[in-house]
Amino acid sequence: MGSRDVPSIQAAVPSVDRVLRLTAVRSLIETHGRPVATEAVRAVLDDVRRRLSAEGEAARPLSTQKAIAARVLATIEERSAPSLRPVFNLTGTVLHTNLGRAVLPPEAIKAMVAVAGGPSNLEFDLDAGRRGERDDHVEDFVLRLTGAEAACVVNNNAAAVLLTLNTLALRKEVAVSRGELIEIGGSFRMPDIMARAGSRLREVGTTNRTHAKDYAAAVGSRTALFMKVHTSNYIVEGFSTAVPVGELAALARDHGVALVVDLGSGTLIDLDRYGLPHEPTVAETLAQGADLVTFSCDKLLGGPQAGIIAGRADLVARIRRNPMKRAMRLDKMTIAALAQVLRLHTDPDRLAERLPTLRHLSRPAEEIEAQARRLMPILAGCLAETATVDVSPCQSQIGSGSLPVERLPSAALVIRPVTGKRGSGAALKRIVRALRGLPVPVIGRMHDGACILDLRCLEDEAAFADQLVHLRPA
Repeated sequence: MGSRDVPSIQAAVPSVDRVLRLTAVRSLIETHGRPVATEAVRAVLDDVRRRLSAEGEAARPLSTQKAIAARVLATIEERSAPSLRPVFNLTGTVLHTNLGRAVLPPEAIKAMVAVAGGPSNLEFDLDAGRRGERDDHVEDFVLRLTGAEAACVVNNNAAAVLLTLNTLALRKEVAVSRGELIEIGGSFRMPDIMARAGSRLREVGTTNRTHAKDYAAAVGSRTALFMKVHTSNYIVEGFSTAVPVGELAALARDHGVALVVDLGSGTLIDLDRYGLPHEPTVAETLAQGADLVTFSCDKLLGGPQAGIIAGRADLVARIRRNPMKRAMRLDKMTIAALAQVLRLHTDPDRLAERLPTLRHLSRPAEEIEAQARRLMPILAGCLAETATVDVSPCQSQIGSGSLPVERLPSAALVIRPVTGKRGSGAALKRIVRALRGLPVPVIGRMHDGACILDLRCLEDEAAFADQLVHLRPA
């Protein structure tokens, strides 16, 4: 094709106005608005012209009005699709920080929807007919479940720690064991949080051994708090010593300072009854003498992202008066969801069947294996001649820093590229990418040349199986 033929081909491309008048595109304008439709039309036409210049006659089918309208629709749908989407968490990590941690129960979702569409009594006391406090919607549940005198809620546990320290230890010293100066996800370190709170860290003891006498020796005129951090995201074994909460609480009282315990992924229930390893509960910690306990709501508690400060009424009252609390408060939908999750905890006999996090954690390995064997032939059929699929036992983990060394027996679908072909690593990456490209993306993990799909958290088996027909490893 000569260079003179290109302009004639380009002339066949319709104008922006002409495309906007097409029936199919007019319906897009009604749905998405003229600016969005116009931007998409221009982008498609620019691409068509580039393709015609580069490919000539071979690209002419792209310039028809029907083809352009179809591409405009696809472009708008792609640009309008939310970036935050549901996924299947088959990583084997139940509380996966990158995948949103705890899955909310239906009761919590229903409560969120109920208050999202209109006004609510978020900060209005219906009985008294005057301004109320948003923490009131959850505080009573926390007191019933923990035995605390008072409680307040902020947007996560890091905020709870920050607010507590800023209120009770501003420009004062906080004694913390060197073995408890943890780093949590995203490189957030406890010493950094303390510094931002305006507190001065006073390290006591050593990395592996801290004694009561170390805390006592650190007490001075500027000491405001003893702080104990539950090392929920790692464990020190061997020649190690830590001061129990009860002993540290007595020491704090003797020296006239408060004891704050950061439980991190703190739980409200005894996990032993569900066949899970024991984790110190908030109620236990307060009963042992802690003045305040801070903990997360979106980990073992199984709720939305939030942090709770519970304990002595006088200390909680001071924290509530801190102007920083306003910057850390919860919105109405999170409060609605959290209240329902806490309400479920008041009925421990049915909690495992009603709270998704606990249901996933306590799911029997035999049940997971049976599910894997049902799904194996379906997945294998979709990956025929591309990969083999086997069922294999595996180990799940709780995640989000909870019980870091504990593993839960589970079962997985193991996908391996067909042997004998070059570039098996690239083939595996294509399979993993295709799984992420499904209507509901499937997120597994890669290990030892295979894609591992741990089914511990897979509840909607039918939805997972039905979408596998779209699996196309290119």
